[in-house]
Amino acid sequence: MIVLLDNGHGGLINGTYQTPGKRSPIWNDGSQLFEGEFNRAIVNGIIEDLTTLRIPYVNIAAEYRDVTLETRMSRANKFGSRNCFYLSVHSNAGGGHGSEVFTSPGNTKSDKIATVFGEEFKREFPNRRLRTDFSDGDLDKEENFYVLKRTRMPAILTENFFMDNEEECKSLLMTRDGRAKIIKYHVDAIKRVQQELF
Repeated sequence: MIVLLDNGHGGLINGTYQTPGKRSPIWNDGSQLFEGEFNRAIVNGIIEDLTTLRIPYVNIAAEYRDVTLETRMSRANKFGSRNCFYLSVHSNAGGGHGSEVFTSPGNTKSDKIATVFGEEFKREFPNRRLRTDFSDGDLDKEENFYVLKRTRMPAILTENFFMDNEEECKSLLMTRDGRAKIIKYHVDAIKRVQQELF
């Protein structure tokens, strides 16, 4: 199994954030989260653990510039549907709280992968909200996000807490411990997906 990792949005180049928007408010203490930096930190942590575990992976957008969605899909789809899945890592915004796992509409292998990620999230964060939609019998939310509907392989997208929720941003998304726990739940889920679904 190969994990195709997508650290959504651009990063910081010489202190300049590469993606318009996609950032927290500037909090009263002057701190601010840039989503692309957070996404890369989580993906880099996942990569470190997958390397140790000898689980194959590909970083679809290793650059710090904002790689287009079309380029991400072109790179991913070179792997076809053979023995791989696509994982896009994000942080949410819009005034809510908690985390989500998204797939494209319909019942596919992506739903089973998303269920594993949801279960591992609850194991790592038992006192935090997992925002779910059981209307089709499983916990994932379904949207026609570009990276979910254009992949040739199973694909999920994780939204890890809300960067515009000050408590979640400052206690989870911007802390070493919070990021370590987010990385751990992703890696634990990947290990289970490898064992149970591939």
